[in-house]
Amino acid sequence: MDILRLKALLGAGCVSLTLIGSVHAGGFSRGTADTDILFEDGNFNMRTSVTYVAPTRKYSVNPLNPYLIGVNYSDAYVVPSFAVKLKLTDNLSCAGTMTQSYGGDASWPQSSGPLGKLSENFTMYEYGVTCGVKYDLSKGRIWFLGGIYDEVTDYNLAAGAALGSSFAPIHVNLNDSNVGWRAGVAYEIPEIALRAQLMYRSGVSINASGEANTFAPTSPPTPITVPATGDAQFPQSVEFKAQTGVAPGWLAYGSVKWTNWSVTKQLNLQVPLIGLNSGNDYFWRDGWTVTGGIGHKFNDWLSGTVFATWDRGVSTGWDLTGASYTLGTGVSMKDKMGGELRLGVAAVYLASVSETQYSNYPVGGGNFANINRSVDGAWGYAFSGGYSFKW
Repeated sequence: MDILRLKALLGAGCVSLTLIGSVHAGGFSRGTADTDILFEDGNFNMRTSVTYVAPTRKYSVNPLNPYLIGVNYSDAYVVPSFAVKLKLTDNLSCAGTMTQSYGGDASWPQSSGPLGKLSENFTMYEYGVTCGVKYDLSKGRIWFLGGIYDEVTDYNLAAGAALGSSFAPIHVNLNDSNVGWRAGVAYEIPEIALRAQLMYRSGVSINASGEANTFAPTSPPTPITVPATGDAQFPQSVEFKAQTGVAPGWLAYGSVKWTNWSVTKQLNLQVPLIGLNSGNDYFWRDGWTVTGGIGHKFNDWLSGTVFATWDRGVSTGWDLTGASYTLGTGVSMKDKMGGELRLGVAAVYLASVSETQYSNYPVGGGNFANINRSVDGAWGYAFSGGYSFKW
């Protein structure tokens, strides 16, 4: 069997479906820029995909808000990905990419926590350019990769807030934009579909600004709009990926990713004119995500894959971000126009986890209480669809 044909069928299609396994990894991880398009044959390549994720997180213990026990507060979300590659010379190619790199979505039917949250969400969209230079060796070839990206952040909160002696609704919207960079190296032997790649991605510091809409503590309450700010630190990461043909029509692949989530200690929110200084405590540990899978070519137009992903979780007792396990499968179908359709589905198990750091939380009047929450382990699911073409 022609191993180069195997690479074309599996390397670009089914292997990329494993991204479905990382969209609910540790911390706030979601999408990864599709820089692997740089390795594909063709003068012009385009790949696009959308992944829908529906996690399940239900409280089993919630002393401060017992009416939320059994409520799934984790909202479904969509992660888009787009990549286009242009071959500039025989040895130089550049790619433009877009994805939702980080995000978080939660909502509650009744007020949650000391701030009385009803919904909280943020998205970070990455827009990047990455170039690759390759050099032929006596056996195989080596690539040097590098690029920059712009991280665009949007944060929204709907909650109640203490205003004097009363409690009033508040809506907050914050925005920010930050530049980061990535660099990597790869080695491949196309004849056996072998590639090993190491990629570094820098972190960014979020210093967002925007406004809060609430009510002044007057009689009657007066609607006001006041400045608001927020800050957080987002991590750097290093990922090693490898793939190789192992038999006629078969390809094995895997990856290991380290993410420096220990820098993400808090998400801080300040609205000085109404005396609000709040936020979320994380104090996470670093994250590790491991993926492995195998792909198979069934015929000249159809190939498939199965894969598994493990993420160890990052919680240290300050929040409810535990381990996750993903099992997935996908198919890649060539069409007569030279395009490729990819479809994938995955089951995601989110392990149970408990807070431990809120045993003596001040609840007013000089009193303290244990308000540690817990969530049960539960299954969620993800669907992915994408299309690519080249010429």
